[in-house]
Amino acid sequence: MSALRVLFLGGTGTISSAVSPLAVASGIDLTLVTRGQSSRHAIPEGAHHLQADVRDPRALREALGGREWDVVVDWLAFHPDNVRDDLETFDGRTGQLVVISSASAYETPPRRVPVTESTPLRNPFWEYSRNKIAVEDVLVQAYRERGFPMTIVRPSHTYDRTKPPFSEGWTLVERLRRGAEVVVHGDGTSLWTLTHHEDFARGFVPLLGSSRAIGEAVHITSDDVLSWNQIVGVLADAAGAPEPRIVHVPSDAIHAVDERWGESLLGDKAHSMIFDNAKLRSLVPGYRATIPFELGAREMLAWYDADPARRVVDPVWEARLDSLVERFRV
Repeated sequence: MSALRVLFLGGTGTISSAVSPLAVASGIDLTLVTRGQSSRHAIPEGAHHLQADVRDPRALREALGGREWDVVVDWLAFHPDNVRDDLETFDGRTGQLVVISSASAYETPPRRVPVTESTPLRNPFWEYSRNKIAVEDVLVQAYRERGFPMTIVRPSHTYDRTKPPFSEGWTLVERLRRGAEVVVHGDGTSLWTLTHHEDFARGFVPLLGSSRAIGEAVHITSDDVLSWNQIVGVLADAAGAPEPRIVHVPSDAIHAVDERWGESLLGDKAHSMIFDNAKLRSLVPGYRATIPFELGAREMLAWYDADPARRVVDPVWEARLDSLVERFRV
């Protein structure tokens, strides 16, 4: 049997950087299309590479030529027009188009947890999520009207060693290390699901070429749930920092200071999100996330500490956090 031919539009991002090497290791004949710009994640050995802007339909079609693939995965579909281009480009040229959506597309805040794939899609707070819902609408219509072989995958908050799970990034970790106060939205007790990108990859790769996944939407998350206060505590412990000095700030107040940061909270992180992965396990029997955040945080700190150039403190974030701390310190 010949190897599964898979095309990734993208493939070197936070999530896909774990999927790409696992796909190659699984015997998949993998081709990545990227712009060839610098990235923290290299193209894995054994994968083919085409250079083009995947959001430029003409340039993409020129790079692809007349080739066909068993599976195409679009990691970079952030607007419904992106998917319309995919449908035109790959009509009759692939047996499965997998598009990465987002678990933030689910009803926010959720009326009940755990969230399942049948939870309604509605997010009035975050344009990013509304665009992902529109992306899904285009795909579902193509499947219903003409049987286009699509699969929708919804990651939740997926991280790797290069990306602390806060908008402040490394700046927050440095504040923890020097004992400075840090900001946590709300009262810090809302529950959140963090998924290591290697766990995501183990759930994702078996969906490629799976006839059972055609026409389906599925989320891939960990079952590891922590409060935001606990997440800060785990990072502090991994960093060898003292007990965190947390200042709780309402998400609305954060939004008033920084609209982009606030939308990512009000439209996602400010609400408890726990997921039921039963559907994924029905499609990928035996799937289980095995990397708790305690392990992921230690991996993260080791990566940053290996190179001082990685430990960049953003003065804009420092000033913003100092201002919020001064205002809301009890």
